[in-house]
Amino acid sequence: MLRILLTIVLPLALWVWAFIDCLVTPEEEVRYLPKVIWLIIVLLFPPLGPIAWLVAGRRRGFLRAAAPGGPGQPAADGRPGPGGPRGGRQVAPDDDPEFLASLGKAAPSGDGSRPGGGSLQEDDKDHEAMLRQWEADLRRRAQELRGGDEPEDGRKS
Repeated sequence: MLRILLTIVLPLALWVWAFIDCLVTPEEEVRYLPKVIWLIIVLLFPPLGPIAWLVAGRRRGFLRAAAPGGPGQPAADGRPGPGGPRGGRQVAPDDDPEFLASLGKAAPSGDGSRPGGGSLQEDDKDHEAMLRQWEADLRRRAQELRGGDEPEDGRKS
């Protein structure tokens, strides 16, 4: 049983894990060779390929932190890298002040006002007017397709 574990299951698990890790690693974090070459090495040379990938192929830990765009450091485009101001954890869009500011709206105030300045009632009136316009347009199109057989109110005679 131990022989099967050491000769088949463990190398297979290492091979699959290294392949998936290589596949999802961003191109900027791959070291020494292009990502495609690393994928070929991992696929064609088990178990040496996966071990080589884990040892030399990817920036890990403190090496990634020292790279531009690493944790807490801005990337080349000025955005914070992974692990930046929020500590590397994902933030829901409705909890992210930067996202809300980019939409041009503040946090919800609960007073019924909308970010665009209108109230909910005004938005409802606009939507109802738009719906009436669409219905009239659909009636007109249906009448054109039938050759004008139906009366204007949409009922059959």
